[in-house]
Amino acid sequence: MANLKEIRNRIASVSSTMQITSAMKMVSAAKLKKAQDAITAMRPYANKLTELIQNLSGNLDGDGQKPYTTQRVEEKILIIAITSNRGLCGAFNTNIIKETLRLAKEDYAGKTVEVMGIGKKGGDILSKTLPINSRHDAIYDDLNFGNTAEVALEAMDAFAEAQYDKVLVVYNRFKNAATQIVTTEQFLPIVAEEDAVKQSSADYIYEPSQSAIIDELLPKSLKMQLFKAVKDSFASEHGARMTAMHKATDNATELRDQLKLTYNKARQAAITNEILEIVGGAEALNN
Repeated sequence: MANLKEIRNRIASVSSTMQITSAMKMVSAAKLKKAQDAITAMRPYANKLTELIQNLSGNLDGDGQKPYTTQRVEEKILIIAITSNRGLCGAFNTNIIKETLRLAKEDYAGKTVEVMGIGKKGGDILSKTLPINSRHDAIYDDLNFGNTAEVALEAMDAFAEAQYDKVLVVYNRFKNAATQIVTTEQFLPIVAEEDAVKQSSADYIYEPSQSAIIDELLPKSLKMQLFKAVKDSFASEHGARMTAMHKATDNATELRDQLKLTYNKARQAAITNEILEIVGGAEALNN
């Protein structure tokens, strides 16, 4: 059994760790509320805009196809992997890294796969295995639509110039504080859903024209789609960190209580031994 001094040091160390994890939990809980409200408010607009673009694209004829709707033979793939800049958030980053590697080694085996990294954690690990097209770790320093739109435009230009035949986005979709769903979405090319293709173009009255509307809305829709994914990931990060720190705090509390019990037992044993030594000495003197 460890001596009393060692146990006291461990209790102090665990208590200090517990204070840190508890503080991080509260910080993430405060940030989560704001991030959750933001993504909840944005989803209906982003989803409706994407639905509208898919419908319009589905009704275009061959002559009206735009660079972002062109489908080519899938030989060069770009994966936009969205992770975080910081750790201590459970399996949040690991799940994205695993899914990205799975896509490269299984779904697109034999293809040329490159990664565009958003978030330091994912970029650092994936760069050891896959070619990195670019990294945008600083996007979280000032997360807004403008910064994210620049990243989206970079991927859009690369696709339009035929540098890549397909662009995917891999991120954690926020469900609640305890649940984040690893999601893979096709960013480019834009593919109209079957329901949208079946709908008649008479469902909409276009002014000035369908083609002009698409020229204006399609780039905005793509930028909004990536912005929504980043905001989803941002909210998921704080939810994952809050949950991880909550579990860490509970584990530290349990360990501290066990150490205190061990310390008390060791102290009682030491006191008992001292009493026995005193009684034994007294008996020896009496004899």
